[in-house]
Amino acid sequence: MTRSISILGATGSIGDSTLDLIRSQPGQWRVVALSANCSAEKLARLAVEFSADVAVVGNEQCLPELRQHLSGSGIAAAGGAQALCEAAARPADITVAAIVGCAGLAPTMAAIGQGRTVALANKEALVSAGEVMTRLVAQHGTTLLPVDSEHNAIFQCLQGGNVEDVRWITLTASGGPFRTKSQAELEAATPAQAVAHPNWDMGAKISVDSATMMNKGLEFIEAFHLFPVGLDRLRIIVHPQSVIHSMVEYRDGSTLAQLGPSDMRVPIASTLAWPQRMDTCCKPLDLAAIGELTFFAPDEERFPATKLAREAAHAGGAAPAVLNAANEVAVAAFLAGQIRFTQISAIVARTLDSYAPVAPGDLDAVLAVDAEARVRAAEMMENA
Repeated sequence: MTRSISILGATGSIGDSTLDLIRSQPGQWRVVALSANCSAEKLARLAVEFSADVAVVGNEQCLPELRQHLSGSGIAAAGGAQALCEAAARPADITVAAIVGCAGLAPTMAAIGQGRTVALANKEALVSAGEVMTRLVAQHGTTLLPVDSEHNAIFQCLQGGNVEDVRWITLTASGGPFRTKSQAELEAATPAQAVAHPNWDMGAKISVDSATMMNKGLEFIEAFHLFPVGLDRLRIIVHPQSVIHSMVEYRDGSTLAQLGPSDMRVPIASTLAWPQRMDTCCKPLDLAAIGELTFFAPDEERFPATKLAREAAHAGGAAPAVLNAANEVAVAAFLAGQIRFTQISAIVARTLDSYAPVAPGDLDAVLAVDAEARVRAAEMMENA
């Protein structure tokens, strides 16, 4: 039976992997909407290939180019933040929410409002608006499926079990490209080095987050909202091989782990086929060739981001939104060559210390906190 799908963030790495899986199942999917920030030529090409109903660019300045590339195709073209939300609200059996950063928050909320299934790949949205988003999920009866490899692993390990029986949920972290680097080497790290992840092929922002370990801090907060075991039952361990994607330990001493190749098509396929399974062309694990799996405690002296995220999670309220906004600003500045790698977490910490707004109660309040936190983070950079 043909199912309908929308992909928000279709030209990024998650979008590429999702569309690759759809290609492998001809005739089984109908594409409703595809979106990108800009990348008008690529978006138009994908929209034509998959006969999408509509293609949307978040950056409205890219709309004329998108319309030009789609001329004569019969595919609708739209642009701007409101158009993104309208596309996300179009009925679809499953919506893949993969817009990077807080820019994906409003479209993800619009997709949740359909009351169908949302495959969530935008961790920042749940970090910034966890309580608001989970309340909306409950209100509309939406099925929220995690796409992040770690959360998808936890989701799989919890199948057939009771949350009440969980002793620990352990998120694994690769440690990124700088795991063994000295403090002096971290001070001199370049954007090119930071985005060269040893295991995963990801976009620039998430690659830098992996290098600082902020990615794991954001995932810690995301796990808190997805899996109601409490903050004190969540922990992080560094696992450089990225073979075990996360683990769940139950009160009887049993630990279930999900293993798989470092390929995002595996967790995406899990969400697309849920509650069934589907074939992928991913290379199977060869444990004998891998040889050994190693584990280390996080080093929060050199990589303080996980500590900052844990403290923000315990503080609750608006603190996670402030953390996320400040991090997005600092990462962008680092990628632009404006600050050093080690200043990213320092700017986040200073922004958190300077700004403690009340807990946001709705989407507009979350976006207001995000905007103000960005201004304050920029001020921190000027005074750094």
